Amino acid sequence: MSSSNGPAKSHATLRYTSLRVSIFLGCLLVALLLGHFGIIPVSGQTGVIFLFLLAAIASAPLSYVLLSRQRDDMSAQITTKVSGMRSRTADRIAAQNAEEDAADEAARAAAARN
Repeated sequence: MSSSNGPAKSHATLRYTSLRVSIFLGCLLVALLLGHFGIIPVSGQTGVIFLFLLAAIASAPLSYVLLSRQRDDMSAQITTKVSGMRSRTADRIAAQNAEEDAADEAARAAAARN
């Protein structure tokens, strides 16, 4: 089943998020290995938290560079959905305004006859 964006972009947000998490986990694995082999000095729970922060800091620029196409796909998917919601809302408001205008015209016509 494909959306209006096509099958390649139907799950762009899920794809981007899973790749982003994968890059973070890869960086975390590298940081943990560097800590385990003593290349990065780690002591206790604070050291492990430092490794998590190091992985987050390292994964951010990697994700920015490596996932630009997926980020663009995700942005296009979100923009399409928001545009669709806006047009449906505008159509609904226009229909409600038309109903109110028709009711006002009917009330004015009835008042003019009396």
